[in-house]
Parts: sequence; C-alpha cells; structure tokens
Amino acid sequence: MPKIGSVGLGIPKYKYSQIDTMNFVYQLFSNNVKDINRLIKVFQNGEIQTRYFVKDMVWFNENHTFAEKNNAFINEAIDLGIKAIENCLPDEDYGTIDAIFMVCTSGLATPSIEARIMNKLPFKEDVKRIPIWGLGCAGGASGLSRAYEYCLAFPQAKVIVLSIEICSLTFQKNDFSKSNLIGTSLFADGAACALVVGDECEQIEYINKPIPAIYGTESRLMANSLDVMGWDFQDDGMHVIFSKDIPSIVEHWLKPNVESFLTKYDLRLSDISQFVAHPGGKKVVKAYEKALQFPASKTEDAREVLNQFGNMSSPTIFYVLKRIMDSDVKSGEWGLAIALGPGFSSEQLLMRWE
Repeated sequence: MPKIGSVGLGIPKYKYSQIDTMNFVYQLFSNNVKDINRLIKVFQNGEIQTRYFVKDMVWFNENHTFAEKNNAFINEAIDLGIKAIENCLPDEDYGTIDAIFMVCTSGLATPSIEARIMNKLPFKEDVKRIPIWGLGCAGGASGLSRAYEYCLAFPQAKVIVLSIEICSLTFQKNDFSKSNLIGTSLFADGAACALVVGDECEQIEYINKPIPAIYGTESRLMANSLDVMGWDFQDDGMHVIFSKDIPSIVEHWLKPNVESFLTKYDLRLSDISQFVAHPGGKKVVKAYEKALQFPASKTEDAREVLNQFGNMSSPTIFYVLKRIMDSDVKSGEWGLAIALGPGFSSEQLLMRWE
C-alpha cells in the first residue's frame, strides 16, 4: 500500500495570542455589533491560545481591495509552500518527485501556486501538476486520497501533497455578521507538505520507524447542503459561510458513514488506535467524540493543534498527522483520518502503521 513518508510544516512569521486577536476584533466591531460583549466570548471559549498570520495586525486594520488581498495571497503562499516543502523533503532530491498535488481554497492563482514554486525549487520539468481547489477544510485529506490513488496506479511514484491556506487575507473588516465574527475567532494561516510513495518506490531508506500506509479512502457528499460551509464571493472578496449547525451535522451524520467505511475492511471503531481528525473547532471536536464514542484521549492531538494553531483549513489535518507520526506509534496500529468540508462533505482515510 502507498505510504506517507514524511510531513513538513510551513508556519507564518506572525504569532498572536487569542487574547490579542480578540481585543483587535473588539475595537474594530464594537461600534457596529449590538451584542458584541456577548458574541466576543467566542474567542475565549474556543480552546485556541495562539494563531499564526502572514501579516501583522496593522495590515488588517486597513482597507484592501480583493485584488490587493489576492496578490498578497499569491506572494505569501509561495513563501509558505517553499518552507513546507523544504521541511518535508530535507534529504530528498527534488528531481525524484513525480507529481505535485496542490490543495487550496483561500486564494486564486493562474498559473497555480505549485507552478510558481517550481520556478524557485529544482523540481524536474515533467512533474505532473494536479491543483485541487474548493474543498476547504476537507482539502488536505482529499489531497492525500488522490495521491494514494495516483500511487496505486503508478507504484514506483513519489509524490507530494502541498496544502496552503491563508485564511486571514479573506478577513472582512466591514462585515459585522455573526458568521464573520465566528470565522475570525477560528481561522488562521498555515501550510503543510506530505510525501506519499508507492509500493515499488525504493528511495526512502532513511525512514527507520513505522509510518502510515493508506489502505483505503472514501469521499461523501451530503445532498442539499450547499449552504453549510463555503464562500460567498462579493466585490470586496470572499465572505465566509459557516453554519451554526455544523457540530450537530457531525454528531448525527458522521457515525453511519464511518462505520460503513470501516466495515469494508472488517474493522470497527474500537479497532482504531490513532484518530487523525481535522479540528474544525472546539464544538466539532466534541461532536467527533460524541458521534464516534471516542474518549478525549483519542482527540488529544487534534485539540493540541487547535490550541496552538487554530483552524488553518486544509493544512490542519497534516499538523495533526505530523504530531502522531512524531510520537511512538507501534507497527500494526490502525488509524483513521477524517476531515469535513464544503458541500457538505467528508473525506476518510484508513491507515495502518508499518
């Protein structure tokens, strides 16, 4: 089975405490939001301590056009992507990479970001480029799934999945809706890169510990749920669509899908030792626990990533995966990766450490 050899992170340079961010938003919104003293508590109740952004607070206090924000996205995404790739492939010859799966939803670029990065890093000219746009928080897991399928078809292949999201640049300082306030309390910037290799790839001898092999994947789309999560595109940029019903949907919709997926491999939820969950927010993590009847220990890694980095959209699941891969996982342990995104949709991956 195709395996995940390594994960590298691209962390932005500006680190802010959740209290600092809360105070900034309070000053910006207090004169225009009637219930600001009640609503602002969402910043304190989300179990987030710090987040990272590509710009300092002064930048967000100024007005910027959609074009200005998107141009900033392109420049910052290139830098973050390079950092993630270099951290993922410290011992690799870039010329051995056969394909790049580029995942993003928070900015627009044509040529796409991986093409721009290829002009700065020594990848070979005939690398396959597979940009994936629009899957939001589910994008990282979906990128891994597509890379897994590529390596099944080409077992000698060595590919990378590059996920970059700069959610902060979509911030709307003049949108005083509750959705914008909640989104501002959750989302952050970040990038990640994962190396995925096929069964016949022999160039990862430097890996000397069990790593996750991907045994199968599943994508699900909930009918008539387009208004649950996504973007509303307006003249001044992207406005977040973020339904308050997401935790309830997770709680009631997820478990049957997970159980049917595991049944295909004669497994049950009790067989899962490592839970690689995208932490959409505190309530979503709790919904995972309730729906899947997992103890808090199973979501500890997801909670810690949420605490330190917030919700970075698609790269976040890679931060959780890296924490787990860096820990002492025994050979033979089963893992389940789950991420939820616009559509409303889910992506699942079954893994076994080998």
